[in-house]
Amino acid sequence: MSAAGSGSLPRGLSAPHSPAVPLLDIGRGNSPLREEILAAITRVVDSGKFLHGPDVAQLERTTAELCGVEHAIACASGSDALLLALMALDIGPGHEVIVPSFTFFATASAVWRVGARPVFTDIDPRTFNLDPNKIEAAITPKTRAIIPVHLFGQCCEMDAINDLARRRRLFVIEDAAQAIGAKYWGRPACSLGAIGCLSFYPTKNLGAFGDAGMLTTSDADLAQRLRLYAAHGMNPRYYHKVVGINSRLDTIQAAVLNVKLARLAQWADQRKVNARRYHDLLTAAGLAGLVVLPHGEPHCEHVWNQYTIRITAGRRDAVKAQLADAGVGSEIYYPVPLHLQDCFRPLGYKSGSLPETERAAKEVLSLPIFPELTAAEQQTVVARLGDIVARPAAKAA
Repeated sequence: MSAAGSGSLPRGLSAPHSPAVPLLDIGRGNSPLREEILAAITRVVDSGKFLHGPDVAQLERTTAELCGVEHAIACASGSDALLLALMALDIGPGHEVIVPSFTFFATASAVWRVGARPVFTDIDPRTFNLDPNKIEAAITPKTRAIIPVHLFGQCCEMDAINDLARRRRLFVIEDAAQAIGAKYWGRPACSLGAIGCLSFYPTKNLGAFGDAGMLTTSDADLAQRLRLYAAHGMNPRYYHKVVGINSRLDTIQAAVLNVKLARLAQWADQRKVNARRYHDLLTAAGLAGLVVLPHGEPHCEHVWNQYTIRITAGRRDAVKAQLADAGVGSEIYYPVPLHLQDCFRPLGYKSGSLPETERAAKEVLSLPIFPELTAAEQQTVVARLGDIVARPAAKAA
């Protein structure tokens, strides 16, 4: 899951023999919209406009309005959005890009794929987002950009990041794959940098029926370059100005997303209600001292793609396994920091390089928070979590 998406649905999704409280129930969310979605897909089938259809243009317009920008450019996935942003900004071999290590793989892999070097930087332990105080020390003469990831649905400290970027003449690319609709001091995610990147992977707050993505910008020239790179660098047809990629958003996916986008604000409100209820239930149960609850900055409008707690003292993996045995779905986002992944070993990072990132990877656990989650299900999650985390204390007593 991630920043830009993930290759398979996490364990704990609703399916045959699923947990009593699944991590996510995609079917429960889509079921009320089934006939409306099928009608939208049928219109696309009947039109034959499977690429560049009117639904794509409509989705671009409404996404631009939602994000408070002049231009939205559809693409095939959130991963492609990151790649296209780097390509359009001419970032490549010999350049460095500052990224978090505590995020989904696509954030750093896009940098690697254009031939640039990802420079991993540590996080704020409260929000799990890039720590602005750690960024400047990572800047070198080769640095061209910063990619802050609005992890779990909460925006990074964008004023500090943008101030630093202006002083050092760096681009800022927002990875908002988990944060559509989030706000920072009242300003929407994807309006806070040179380019914003969205993912519509099915587990996101706004999920397609497969892969889909979007780029945002208020720079008309940059929007034109993004469109060019997403279409093989071709304009007009069969004339190629640059070497681009094939990253079109299928009209059927756009049609599905247009139906669902009308419900996004309602779903975000339901996630916020669920987050508040978790806080109240966990606190009332006395668990706030046994697990670390999520921190929401007062100037950020959090959209709760994940509700992520910390379980300390090396107990996280055991707690996750016991929750599964008790019928509660949960997931670890993310168990291995990117700077310690085998594929990035040539970069020279070692265990201990990013202490807050590594500590988070050992402690985080995400609980169900999808919009249709009921109060009774949340009470079940908290009760079973409480039974599990309290056991060692009871034995010690």
